[in-house]
Amino acid sequence: MSDAPARTAADAFIEELFARHQGEIYAYLYRMVRDPELAADMTQDAFIKAYRSHGSLVDPAHARAWLYQIAHRVALDEFRRRKIVRFLPWTGESYGSAPSAEHLAMDARLSGPLQRALARIPERQRAALILAEVHDLTGVELAAALGVSHVAARAVLTRARESLRQALAAERAAEEAAEAEADAGRRTGAGDSSGRSGPGAAR
Repeated sequence: MSDAPARTAADAFIEELFARHQGEIYAYLYRMVRDPELAADMTQDAFIKAYRSHGSLVDPAHARAWLYQIAHRVALDEFRRRKIVRFLPWTGESYGSAPSAEHLAMDARLSGPLQRALARIPERQRAALILAEVHDLTGVELAAALGVSHVAARAVLTRARESLRQALAAERAAEEAAEAEADAGRRTGAGDSSGRSGPGAAR
């Protein structure tokens, strides 16, 4: 009989967490795998794991970071199984008082360039960026979610920001080169057409 109250307390606690955080956990996983049905299944899996490991949460005040840690592990398991490394850009709102350049880039919905830039970044760095810049996790929460120390989390995020800047620069350079090539092709085509329509072209 002593087990029943514990299960009831766990049920109530997880239900409360689900009501508060299901949306953002789903959003995080959706951006990781780019598949709504898979993200929904992974979200359910994350909360099932949270229920089963309810006793491992030492401080309920840190429940959000604890949930992200579980969701992050679920995502890593999926990556290992299917080698999925694609992300979607952020399309929501930022509540930070001073958003970083990376946050502004994500919020600008640079869908094509940002997706390709994120694909260039190591998996751990991508996760750190998504968690910090999209979901506004604090340094302590980010460390908990990644399962590393606060100092290590800051180092990963710093490297991730630099990697994203370099990757975005590379994407912009590639786009400019493609546009220049397309312009050159159009000019060449226009010149050929003009030559054919000039005097004597009909002879």
